[in-house]
Amino acid sequence: MKPENIKIPINDLNLAVSAVLTRPEDSNAMIIMAHGAGAGKNHMFMESIANLLFERKLAVLRFNFPYMDEGKKRPDTKKKTVNVIEGVIRYAASTYKHPLFAGGKSFGGRMTSWAIAQSPDLPVHGLIYWGFPLHAPGNPSDDRADHLKSIHIPMLFLQGTRDILASPDLLISLIKEIAQASLFMEEGADHSFHVLKRSGRTDNEVLTEISDKVAEWISKELQVRSR
Repeated sequence: MKPENIKIPINDLNLAVSAVLTRPEDSNAMIIMAHGAGAGKNHMFMESIANLLFERKLAVLRFNFPYMDEGKKRPDTKKKTVNVIEGVIRYAASTYKHPLFAGGKSFGGRMTSWAIAQSPDLPVHGLIYWGFPLHAPGNPSDDRADHLKSIHIPMLFLQGTRDILASPDLLISLIKEIAQASLFMEEGADHSFHVLKRSGRTDNEVLTEISDKVAEWISKELQVRSR
């Protein structure tokens, strides 16, 4: 099935955002995936993950924030960003009958976590973070993660051990404080999940591995949900 380009209305803001849907005919779950601050829904990382998850029978709805559709570099306000995420989730829930998971790359994942923290009634069964930006480069802190402790649905963190936006020690400590959080550390990967040539691995191998982890985690959560 070819990717489907769609427009998603965000009624609260009187606008629509562009999106791409990849949906296998036999999918049993959908992931709503928000992009990072500096690259949109069609970035190579976003497309690669969507294609790999498609192969694992998972639907993916990736979308642009308004500033990206408008060709701007500066992200929208937090309030506007969260409103867009809420609108996309509610749209997906109204058009797709299977369980929804949500998250995103870096900024997109963090903003999705804010949306769920502020609106826990959103119909999302779990959150997935591809490189959660825990702190600014060179300034280790977990201040950006305080709201995560108020989220009561399962969360999966996918993080590289060379990620300068998330100190492994801080992240591991944080995960221990969140009952339903799981962490997968990708050895040698940076914030973009790039690995050095001397590692003996390729970026594609890394993306394949983290996609396997996502598929396994979702399968497990769906089994728990069906009990």
